Amino acid sequence: MLNEFQTQRQLLFDLTANYLEPLPDVFSRLAYVAGLRHSSTGTYVHDRLATVYASAQIDQVLAKCHEELFERLLEMPLAGQEKDLRKYLNSLPGSFEENVRKRKDGADEWIPVSAPSYLKELFRSNLRALTEVLLDKRSKAR
Repeated sequence: MLNEFQTQRQLLFDLTANYLEPLPDVFSRLAYVAGLRHSSTGTYVHDRLATVYASAQIDQVLAKCHEELFERLLEMPLAGQEKDLRKYLNSLPGSFEENVRKRKDGADEWIPVSAPSYLKELFRSNLRALTEVLLDKRSKAR
């Protein structure tokens, strides 16, 4: 059991140090981890980590990491969420307005399956409000 715990700690360290820390904001990290969840199975897959760690360990650690990033984002003030979301959307290819609309419609992709329903609704509500604010500020800036 101790060996398994140490392996999970090492996996979490590798994930954090090599893949999450270099990302500039919480939305980027959330999008990255959510993107590792296989849409048909719901399991998390990371090809590079899979060369060192077992699939089940990767799935377990990434699922927990996804939950923690999701909750950390919801703990941030809305102004901080707006700033991070703007930074994330500006980093994506394509126009800012297109990226805002895609995120507004794709909120559920970022939500961990195990999140309580009240947090899922809070996230959807926040994202709808934030995307409206971003689009409104963008149109007024022109």
